[in-house]
Amino acid sequence: MGLTFEVVEGGFLDIDVKITGPDQKVIHSEDRSSSGKFTFAAHMDGDYSYCFSNKMSTMTPKIFMFSMDIEQNDHSLNGTASKLSTTDDHHRKLEEQIKELANGLSSVKHEQEYMTVRDRIHRKINENTNSRVVLWACFEAFVLFAMTLGQVWYLRRFFEVRRVV
Repeated sequence: MGLTFEVVEGGFLDIDVKITGPDQKVIHSEDRSSSGKFTFAAHMDGDYSYCFSNKMSTMTPKIFMFSMDIEQNDHSLNGTASKLSTTDDHHRKLEEQIKELANGLSSVKHEQEYMTVRDRIHRKINENTNSRVVLWACFEAFVLFAMTLGQVWYLRRFFEVRRVV
């Protein structure tokens, strides 16, 4: 079984993750994580629970993406493999290759979704930085213009001839 998650937006982009088995034992636990991938072998049949917690910043809602992958291994062909004919053997190999391709395709799909989320996060950061740079440049231009006017006014006043009557 596998779990992949990514916090998309909200607060400091951190979240707590806990995976619990059917016997209520904690399999994996992370605190304040922004993204992660975790794979484990199911040690017994039953319901496994994934818990995502936002206890550290309850006032800030968070949006995150996660995906669960479940792979099953076929161990039913343990003693009968030698009795199979060549066509059954070819079918079994073809079926294994199809399963392998399906798993690879699923992995690529999840990786693309992960990269899309990362792109969205970085785009938001870049746009925020760009707006700050533009505001700072406008502020600098205003300060430069104000200083220029102040210097012109000061120099005109400095060279002004004053008559005392």
